[in-house]
Amino acid sequence: MLEVNNINVYYGPIHAIKDISFEVKTGETVALIGANGAGKSTVLKTMSGLLRSKTGSIVFDGKDIKKAEAHKIVRSGLAQVPEGRRIFLQMTVLENLEMGAYTQKAVSAEELENIFTLFPRLKERRKQIAGTLSGGEQQMLAMGRALMSKPKLLMLDEPSMGLAPLFVEQIFEIIKSLNRAGTTILLVEQNAGKALEIADRAYVLETGEITLSGTGKELSQSDEVRKAYLGG
Repeated sequence: MLEVNNINVYYGPIHAIKDISFEVKTGETVALIGANGAGKSTVLKTMSGLLRSKTGSIVFDGKDIKKAEAHKIVRSGLAQVPEGRRIFLQMTVLENLEMGAYTQKAVSAEELENIFTLFPRLKERRKQIAGTLSGGEQQMLAMGRALMSKPKLLMLDEPSMGLAPLFVEQIFEIIKSLNRAGTTILLVEQNAGKALEIADRAYVLETGEITLSGTGKELSQSDEVRKAYLGG
């Protein structure tokens, strides 16, 4: 579904992403793990059209989207849940979800109901101002908003960051259920243990370069990964 070939991304003179390649197959959950500052979020922003690679190609669903505008990338079926959630704090929960459907011809009542089934707490709070939600609830809202665009591939940037342990468990269970229901997932996550538990395959990113790749199980058992990211 997604094939990234030899991309290089710069912040001015800083070479942030260095000639990396990876792929995400239809139906997979693929994790991108690494320390803070390794370049994980930069990769997702490049997939979303918010940053540009100077080289290579980004082929999504058979089309090169490297030069496509961000809203056209969303319309093609690729959605991102950004780090820090970035919900519309002054809008209600329902209004946030409706904003997620801006690429659709109309807000689907059926799609809204699907979101409320997945996130019952959002249904309870649908008229509540989003800025008054807890951190975990805001993360659920950010995910629900992205799902309203009916993505083929959902990219999640640090979904567990700053959440209480109970919410972390809930978020990862939701990610698993989304994948089982047919959504392909690209997951960027500092919680390497949790990410590798649910990933079919994973890549390790260090200072802008992919240094290791394998199945989630292989990397979770790797001495190098255990020492660097799993505390073992």
